[in-house]
Amino acid sequence: MGVHDEFAGVIGRDWRDSTPAWPRRPEAPPGAPNVVFIVLDDVGYAQLGCYGSVITTPNIDALAVSGVRLANFHTAALCSPTRSCLLTGRNHHTNGMGRVADLAMGYPGYSGEVPFENGFLSEILRAEGYSTYAIGKWHLTPDDETHMAADRSTWPLGRGFDRWYGFHGGETHQFVPTLYCDNHSVQPPRTLAEGYHLTEDLVDHAIEYLGDLRNADGDQPFFLYFCTGACHSPHHAPSEWIERYRGVFDAGWDALREEILERQLASGILPRGTELSPRPPWVPAWDELTPEDQKVAARFMECFAGFLSHTDAEIGRLLAYLEESGDADNTLIVLASDNGASAEGGATGSINDVRMVNRDPVDRRELRERIDELGGPTVHNNYPWGWTMAGNTPFKRWKREVHEGGVADPCIVRWPARFAGDAGEIRHQFAHAIDVFPTVLELAGIDPPAEIRTQPQSPIEGTSFAYLLGDGGAAAAGRHVTQHFEMFGSRAIYHDGWKAVTFKPLGPTGAGPNTYAAPFDDDVWELYHVAEDLSEVHDLAAQQPERVHAMVERWWEEARKYHVLPLDNRVLYTILNPRPNRVRERSRYRYRPHGAPVPETVAADVRNRSHEITVSIDVPAGPEPQGVLLAIGCVLGGWSLHVLDGRLRYVHNLYGKQLDVIASNTPIGSGGHTVGFRYERTTDDGGVGALLLDGDVVAEGAIERFTPTRYNNTGAGLTCGYELGPAVGEGYEAPFRFTGTIREAVVEVRGAAPPDPLAEFERIMSEQ
Repeated sequence: MGVHDEFAGVIGRDWRDSTPAWPRRPEAPPGAPNVVFIVLDDVGYAQLGCYGSVITTPNIDALAVSGVRLANFHTAALCSPTRSCLLTGRNHHTNGMGRVADLAMGYPGYSGEVPFENGFLSEILRAEGYSTYAIGKWHLTPDDETHMAADRSTWPLGRGFDRWYGFHGGETHQFVPTLYCDNHSVQPPRTLAEGYHLTEDLVDHAIEYLGDLRNADGDQPFFLYFCTGACHSPHHAPSEWIERYRGVFDAGWDALREEILERQLASGILPRGTELSPRPPWVPAWDELTPEDQKVAARFMECFAGFLSHTDAEIGRLLAYLEESGDADNTLIVLASDNGASAEGGATGSINDVRMVNRDPVDRRELRERIDELGGPTVHNNYPWGWTMAGNTPFKRWKREVHEGGVADPCIVRWPARFAGDAGEIRHQFAHAIDVFPTVLELAGIDPPAEIRTQPQSPIEGTSFAYLLGDGGAAAAGRHVTQHFEMFGSRAIYHDGWKAVTFKPLGPTGAGPNTYAAPFDDDVWELYHVAEDLSEVHDLAAQQPERVHAMVERWWEEARKYHVLPLDNRVLYTILNPRPNRVRERSRYRYRPHGAPVPETVAADVRNRSHEITVSIDVPAGPEPQGVLLAIGCVLGGWSLHVLDGRLRYVHNLYGKQLDVIASNTPIGSGGHTVGFRYERTTDDGGVGALLLDGDVVAEGAIERFTPTRYNNTGAGLTCGYELGPAVGEGYEAPFRFTGTIREAVVEVRGAAPPDPLAEFERIMSEQ
């Protein structure tokens, strides 16, 4: 009870004329369900078995059999924006997530942080007596606030969750992730050699948290926000799961699309008469590929399928626990994906997305040579966009865009205690991610609060679809009549069965201030009667220009209302003018051997920049010293200064493509020493490195190409005294902790870092 809470008792001079009273404890309404959100990542409309896929997802399919499938559910086309919609019931621009937080701008709709006036479901439910848990991917905190010195107000515990176990950012290594527990960094509980995989770990922690709750309280309801890293790249899965799909996709993506469409029509998930959108000209026909390239492409898809089926099995383990605990019957489950299937693997597929942002894409020859590594820890695999097209069957385009391929997604809702009679049914009314929040509150019998912790709340913008879930839901008129879309200038408006949409290429298109895409007023709008043409095949814009004009005007009205403006596709400007960062860049950085990695965004920036690392160490008498002194990254890219077999060694890993090793033959004896590494940039791309022992150069070597833009996309930051893993170099295994004592590691940088804003933009986009 706070000092300003109204006291219901009597306070006299002493206990004789006083009456005690206790404040009301928060309690959920009678019969209020437990709530579980299961949020998949980059899983397209057609990639679950119950939405037509050939990929085996029996546990998710069982949810559909016992629940209701929404066949016309929509998202915001990107990860963070959609997640903000699910948790607040407001549109993504209203949440300041008009684009990803990494590309924030100084406008309300693009600030990169969800304002507190848009309360999270977790904040509301906790105040109503729920325990609240977040597990897995967060990605609602800007990069520059994900380190141990950061303000935690945008972390899960700052937004209403009691516990969190997961990762920041858009992605992480599935075998050796960068993890956080509550408000601090932690290491995975097992190693890669011990069979660790992130999805299994996330389910372990979800069961642990729910088990802890039930051990203490058998009745308190809970909200579990469970977000897998799957199936965002890297498509890492245990090898036995990948092998289950050997040969399944050999017929290619064109044949797969036809098969999926037949399954969708037969199941009723698509209305009869729905047509398959044409294969776009930039996606090659499967038969145009050579047999060698078909083999590689098929293996990429086998990895994705194994990843998704493994995830389904782990979701099944979570669902089985709910049965065992007795909670399943009164648990409201909402399973959805955050956007359409991803095309970020490009035309041929990728073995390390960071290769693209360093302007060194993989070629077909290298893909053929490294085919056996796909799905494993040494690559960051992402399939070719032909599979993206198939994963979004029957729709056009994909993630990041607002044609149906980017914004139409699977969504399953199940609550056995309330809607058992509607099990297995399909609903075709339009719905959006902002509708989930008001639906949960209505079903739980909870009114949206006017204030949360004295902060007045903004209006809810979603429309509850609870009316769809009960008797008569199939025949009910849709209540979500109008919805706008916008992502990086691509725009769309849905209204009463019609959709107008325009695609905007990502700028810039060249050098100079006037080379961005054409003015927004010149955008060409398409028009589809999606009530009859869900796959956007028949463009009616030429036949109905008046309707197009009215729809576009409606879009502008919605844009003004929901903070979409100003439209701005000046991505280079955004990168060169980032949001203010409290951690200032400096020329000298000091590190000591503490546990938490320092994110690359706030670590010493030595990328292709002259610099010197100096480490003060104490080496005990006895065995030769071993271990990491200072490192950043992992097997997918980075560098490591370490001691191997008693001798100083430096490895530069060029995004998993090439290792440059500089090794000393001079033993490091016992006692106190100063060791280090010096790099002099001598060309546009590279330079010369030298190892130093007590001030003397003991080895030198060329590094022809020093990483220019980004080491890797897994979140593996800078560490002192160990590596996160998998190891940056060869000949040792992470964490490879230093066996001596590190007193201090100092990094000094000289000169400005070579700018590459276009590559940085592509890096940020590849992570979403």
